[in-house]
Amino acid sequence: MNPLAQFQKEITVEDVLRSPVVAPPLNLFDCSGITDGAAGVVLVPAEDAKKYTDTPMYIIGSGQTGIGNAINNLASITEWVPLRLAAEEALRTAGVTIDDIDIAELHDCFTISEIMEYEAFGWCKKGEGGKFIEDGEPYIGGRVAVNPRGGLLGCGHPLGATAILQALDILQQFRGEVPEGRCVDGAEIAVAHNLSGAANVHSVMVYSRV
Repeated sequence: MNPLAQFQKEITVEDVLRSPVVAPPLNLFDCSGITDGAAGVVLVPAEDAKKYTDTPMYIIGSGQTGIGNAINNLASITEWVPLRLAAEEALRTAGVTIDDIDIAELHDCFTISEIMEYEAFGWCKKGEGGKFIEDGEPYIGGRVAVNPRGGLLGCGHPLGATAILQALDILQQFRGEVPEGRCVDGAEIAVAHNLSGAANVHSVMVYSRV
């Protein structure tokens, strides 16, 4: 569905379960593949945006938290409090709620990461991230379209280029330049999340089509 994705073949549930164990319960296909990649943006004041294009995208909110790079700085490895705080700040500065989000580009470096992000953002309660997926909520046509380009697991993880690549895909969604099948019709507001270190530093951006 994404011709720019690193992995171009279907991976089944059986493939994931049969892949080599990396760290129980995560197997090889639960981990994103490091890939080459590049992306770029032109960042200008909002009032100047239409000097460069008729279809700009606007940054309307942001939030960032950091508590050092040692994993023992985290109170729990199953709950990302720093992300929750960054998400709350981003939504507050944007003047929107979690229910206003049409698209979410999440940092799914591992399968469990995406589940924890659903909970930290507030789409569901702690411990209910798996059910959120089972109920079809993070799909196109569900509550919020998550990683319609394939995310880091499907598209690949170009490390330092990841955040800009997320922004680029959101822009293409807003412009209607995404092929049918992964196009989120009528999308107006999106969030993008990135992390670094041992999940200690989190950045959340809120983008708007208008």
